[in-house]
Amino acid sequence: MQMRKFFSLLLTTLTAGLAGALVVIFLAPDILQSPQESPSLNAPTNSIDLVQKSGPVSYAEAVKKAAPSVVNVFTAKITTESQSMRFKDPLLQHLFGNMLPEQTRQRLDTSLGSGVIVTPDGYMLTNHHVIDGADEIKVVLADGQSVNVNLVGSDADSDVALMKIESDHRLPAIPFGQSVGLEVGDVVLAIGNPFGVGQTVTQGIISATGRSHLGISAFENFIQTDAAINPGNSGGALINAHGELIGINTAIFSQSGGSLGIGFAIPIDLAEGVMQQLITTGHVVRGWLGIQGQNVTERLAEAFGLRSAEGILVTGVLENGPASQAGIRPGDVITMINDDQPRNSQELMQLIASHPPGTKLTVGGWRGSDSISIDVTSGERPVSERSKR
Repeated sequence: MQMRKFFSLLLTTLTAGLAGALVVIFLAPDILQSPQESPSLNAPTNSIDLVQKSGPVSYAEAVKKAAPSVVNVFTAKITTESQSMRFKDPLLQHLFGNMLPEQTRQRLDTSLGSGVIVTPDGYMLTNHHVIDGADEIKVVLADGQSVNVNLVGSDADSDVALMKIESDHRLPAIPFGQSVGLEVGDVVLAIGNPFGVGQTVTQGIISATGRSHLGISAFENFIQTDAAINPGNSGGALINAHGELIGINTAIFSQSGGSLGIGFAIPIDLAEGVMQQLITTGHVVRGWLGIQGQNVTERLAEAFGLRSAEGILVTGVLENGPASQAGIRPGDVITMINDDQPRNSQELMQLIASHPPGTKLTVGGWRGSDSISIDVTSGERPVSERSKR
């Protein structure tokens, strides 16, 4: 009897267990499947290369190396203006105007900027616009000493000026770096005299290179930086993290007059080339063909029936200039200078100017639907009116 109860209880338990299992399988079939592996993410192939490289805790050593070479430049210009003593009322002017002569008065305009000593014997770079038209120039060294300077030469087309400090002692010349090979993201420091408050250092990075079409000068190949550059910084030093000169601070993009993190500097390789010519000849010699041009756009190509929207359309040719004598005509499209292909009119001008006068250049392009290849001997680019003093 007891055995019969035991088997009956066992059968009931087994039946209940099977029923529960069937319910679980029906309601949650995934529970019996083997667990899936979690998806694997793409791991970096060279994780050691992705370790953050932190910069130095301080740029004091770079500043100590460069700051003694940066000077303050003060300029003064005497402006003569007429001051009429006559009545503004038409009737009084008619009755008594001739009895009151006009008078003239002189006004002293002052401005400030910065400069960089580049040789121990006193050669100093700054901007053309810092000293342009100045009747008096005074330079104050980083140690507070005031010194006299002579203007060696100035080039408005690149906005570079060269002066020579009068001194019997060796001066702290800044070490030169290279502007070729600079990369966006490189750390830079700007040193100058903003707003006349005294020597100031600001830090940032290179935001862009090769900036042009800014309307600052004829030959533009600027370094753009977000290091704060303010009025008075013009002509100062842009240095790398090693304290080496890589640019001459030139201008800011601003609607308020203060820094908005968009500043521009002349690459030192360009400034050094101008400096060497100013030392040798007192002015800069550049190649020139005597043409004007504009970039070929889709609309321009369609209007003139050009083959494609590329190259530079010649819009003007100076009579008896090198291009005119070689047979280049308005309406020609230039696509090549020797083996170089300029992308726009600015690059075309810079490419021509980079070859000294007397250089034979092969100009390639199109005249209508026909290809042309014309040999031209470059002349000397006329000195800009702004460079004359």
